[in-house]
Amino acid sequence: MKTLRNIRIFNTTRAEYARVENIGLWILQLLVAGVFLMAGSAKLLGNPLMVEVFDNLGLGQWFRYLTGAIEFFSAGLLFVPRLAPIGALLLIGTMLGAIAVHLFVIGGSSLVPIVLLALNIVIFFGRSERLTATAGGRRVWLIS
Repeated sequence: MKTLRNIRIFNTTRAEYARVENIGLWILQLLVAGVFLMAGSAKLLGNPLMVEVFDNLGLGQWFRYLTGAIEFFSAGLLFVPRLAPIGALLLIGTMLGAIAVHLFVIGGSSLVPIVLLALNIVIFFGRSERLTATAGGRRVWLIS
């Protein structure tokens, strides 16, 4: 008779767990980057729906270009292992702004920005160890 201790997941070594975690984070990063590459491209290329949304927002089309550039650039950072947490952090700020705009300005559902916010938080905390290293018992930033 099998017990829970005989199931492979409870006998997994730290290295095996870290490998699975790394693969999962890469899959998540690729999916999130794809979403933001498409969304950023739509804003930068002047998709009529995006133009209308930013017209209704009232801040002008420069804000559409800025938002699209941030989304596109941050998605690119998700492909660079050392810079992935910075890309996720930029996208966290962008999604907080998107949630606020949906709630207080244009209306509609803010479910998509909330889900993307949660995914970027997972990426940030999953990859944040890449930003710091231990030097003499204290943590220091690797990126200056």
